Amino acid sequence: MTSSTPVDSHNEGVEISSPPTGHVIEEVVDATRRIMASVLHTGRDNPHLARIRDTLREIADTLDGHSPDLDSRLVEMWAGTGPTRHSPVTGIDNPIAPPVQLRGYGDGSISGETTLGLPYQGPPAKVHGGVSALILDHTLGVANDFAGQRGMTKELTVRYHHVAPLFEPLTVSARQVSRQGREIHTTGEISTADGQVCVSAEGLFIDRYLPRPRAD
Repeated sequence: MTSSTPVDSHNEGVEISSPPTGHVIEEVVDATRRIMASVLHTGRDNPHLARIRDTLREIADTLDGHSPDLDSRLVEMWAGTGPTRHSPVTGIDNPIAPPVQLRGYGDGSISGETTLGLPYQGPPAKVHGGVSALILDHTLGVANDFAGQRGMTKELTVRYHHVAPLFEPLTVSARQVSRQGREIHTTGEISTADGQVCVSAEGLFIDRYLPRPRAD
């Protein structure tokens, strides 16, 4: 397996997620993530909820009033060939993304750390199983891209070994293990800081990708 991405000689890995650019939209997204978490932290007896509701509605109206049509926005989102900035897992411009920042290594593996809060809760103070599956599906896909052989998910087998904790660093890792014809096999896992595997996944991908939206 040969990586299509340059890797440094010190085995520190290279960033393969969307890096921050310093654009104000990233600050807007960070503030939105904070709002999402704060809404879940607050109680129904918060005396400021009505004012907060009105302010948020005003903000949403302002955003909607200065947004392009959907087709144009999709073209803008998918412009270029690098990592997308709107992924719900790694997207630096997507407020529902933690985000997970991934790095690629010379042995073909990728990994990154993230800490998940209340927006990702399933059982009490634990990560929702569907969120874990989402993170792994995307990370396996990034591992394929890093290997230079990306594809679309055909099957994803997820195994839950231990409940993954919220509010603690989690390591997400993956690697492409084989390719047979158009079929690509990839594995990954989510583990705690002390190395306990919480969730693992095996993915079967097909060497095919939908075309990116283009302007007429």
